[in-house]
Amino acid sequence: MIKISIIIPAYNEQATIIELLEKVVEQNVEAVEFQVIVIDDGSKDKTVALLESRPELYSKLVKQVQNGGKGAAVKAGLKQADGDYILFQDADLEYDPADYSKLLEPVLRFDADVVMGSRMVGSPITRVCYFWHKLGNRIITFIFNMLNNTAFSDVYSCYLLCRRSLVDSEKLTAHGWDQHAEILTKSVAAGTRFYEVPISYYGRTYEEGKKIRAHHIISVVWTMFYKRFNG
Repeated sequence: MIKISIIIPAYNEQATIIELLEKVVEQNVEAVEFQVIVIDDGSKDKTVALLESRPELYSKLVKQVQNGGKGAAVKAGLKQADGDYILFQDADLEYDPADYSKLLEPVLRFDADVVMGSRMVGSPITRVCYFWHKLGNRIITFIFNMLNNTAFSDVYSCYLLCRRSLVDSEKLTAHGWDQHAEILTKSVAAGTRFYEVPISYYGRTYEEGKKIRAHHIISVVWTMFYKRFNG
């Protein structure tokens, strides 16, 4: 059996967290065991109460006293993980856990070190949202590929699956949206077998709760350059 630790950071996600977790526990992949770790990042709504009412939906619940940002929540979750691989899952419904079997196929067949879920290549269903988000993602992906001599099509997809041994959570320094770039850079530097698979994407609008903003691209690009050359 391969154990997958699913890291789910949540901040004010009362509208979606239970439905998301119900979809997660429905997943059944042969020869794979799932460890579901939910991190509440100081939510001000009913997220924690809802989670505490449904303990059968997760393996561990980490409650942050104060909101520290997505990166801080992820780091707290990584400290609790003991799986062979880490899979990152947002608490909203932009990404569908039904795609877990696709993400795991390169692991089960080819012993992959890193698998990215791509919204850009062969995506079965993609909600059309913001032009500038797509352009920004293409710029970030181009820079990452240039720095790391890779050919990913979508490096800022939520669905990043990586071997846990490739990333030491104690050495992660980024605490915001740029932490994803840090984890992927470290994983690619330490690994050798990288794959991507098409996934569906149901993007939210800002009115529906989307949190990432245009200015985040600055810290993301800086982190990609800094971590590429400074480890």
